[in-house]
Amino acid sequence: MPVGALYVHVPFCASKCSYCAFYSHAPDGGTVNRYVDALVHELEMIAGDCRPRTIFFGGGTPSILTLAQWEKVLEAMHRLKLDGADEWTVECNPATVSLEKARLLRSAGVNRISMGAQTFDEGLLDRLGRVHSTAMIHKSFDTLREAGFNNVNLDLMFAIPTQTLEQFEQSLSAAAQLRPEHLSVYEVIYEQDTPMYEQLRAGKIDANEDLACEMYDTLLERAAAAGWHQYEIANFARHEGDAPLGLPSRACRHNINYWRGGEFHGVGPSATGYTGGVRTRNIANTAKYCERIERGERPMEETEQLGALARAGETAAFGLRMNEGWAFDEFARVTGFDLNQEWAADMGRLVEQNMAVIQSGRFRLTPSGMRFADAAAMEFLR
Repeated sequence: MPVGALYVHVPFCASKCSYCAFYSHAPDGGTVNRYVDALVHELEMIAGDCRPRTIFFGGGTPSILTLAQWEKVLEAMHRLKLDGADEWTVECNPATVSLEKARLLRSAGVNRISMGAQTFDEGLLDRLGRVHSTAMIHKSFDTLREAGFNNVNLDLMFAIPTQTLEQFEQSLSAAAQLRPEHLSVYEVIYEQDTPMYEQLRAGKIDANEDLACEMYDTLLERAAAAGWHQYEIANFARHEGDAPLGLPSRACRHNINYWRGGEFHGVGPSATGYTGGVRTRNIANTAKYCERIERGERPMEETEQLGALARAGETAAFGLRMNEGWAFDEFARVTGFDLNQEWAADMGRLVEQNMAVIQSGRFRLTPSGMRFADAAAMEFLR
């Protein structure tokens, strides 16, 4: 059966943010056109094994591509029968949204936009190295609505160096006033090889864990009050319609596929994929990526064949990021392994620490466990 999820990495950004560890760089000369040509060829390479129900263009800043470049990519996806997904997301920066570009994406079948606001505080935007202003957030959001997008996610961040609880609350209030269908709110992580990490090491900034916990508690309270339902550590979505609330109706289906251990193709420089039990990673260098494609080669830098137990443990770990955790019967169906057998002691330790509960045939993290889900997930990796 063809793989039902597709991730496309666009590695270009107007400038590199101080916290970002994703592979990205500024566009220069003919590099972007060369990348677009290479991307089309890589899409041709995987098209026979891909009929996407979800598509996600991430970056970098996908919206930095010009109209002509987008037209070339979209035409290729249509020709290769890679369009028509139930959920098709494109990430954008508020500084690179235009009505013409938004209308082009919408007419091609893109039906979800994820916009990186990060904060509504001008000083903090500058500290993060963002190229947009708060006014651009509002203007771009209105532009997306005018173009017909009725499924928009806003990205925010908390525990930004020097950020106060009041500043974070003000950003949450500003986001609530826009009423996006989805909200993703991430804690600043000090990744190696980023300017922010070096500032922390040099003692120029401090990481306040107590304040970060207070901000996270505030996030849960404010998001619920604004009508967003938490379904994953950092993700909140509205629920529409009469169906009972399990997953909120506006939850990101593409990301849920990741967290539930589903297969996906990844194309573009540094993109990862997971198909047939093999995890792959493309080379994280745009010029070398293009060279390999131009030679007719797949641009993979790494491949890893995971054993069945290792795959199941990884699937368990990712799935615990979600509020509902894992139903034992669902986990067995997805992985072929029994959580109660392979990970009984691990689950027991987390329950004893009040980080998890077992209820109604389901294992899930508690609110305090969710706050430290990465540490809890390590228990399940084999």
